[in-house]
Amino acid sequence: MNRDDGAIPPLLSLDRMVHEPARLAILTALFAAEEVEFLFLQKVTTLSKGNLSSHAQKLEAAGYLKTTKVFRGRIPLTTFCITKSGRSALESYQKQMQLFTERKLRSDPVDRNRTKAQHGAG
Repeated sequence: MNRDDGAIPPLLSLDRMVHEPARLAILTALFAAEEVEFLFLQKVTTLSKGNLSSHAQKLEAAGYLKTTKVFRGRIPLTTFCITKSGRSALESYQKQMQLFTERKLRSDPVDRNRTKAQHGAG
């Protein structure tokens, strides 16, 4: 691969708050919804309660989601919604990944064939 193609720096500049797989899953699920309950988000992301709570706290600290805790009768209910900053961060992340992918698809075919040969693909 040509080291001057600029492919690696865009990856290094990705928002790591969004890039982490669990947080990416949370933001992606919230992107399509106005508000989501904790148990629903846990089900769609397949995260444990502890992991979901931990990642949600990090996203909230970054300003990417808002957590609301209320009671439905006597039962506590936690809901999440993505903020404007979170929506913007996810859209920016998606654009960066798309640009990176497009650059890789346009890369020199000789380099792609060499990579396939090195990894045993044919």
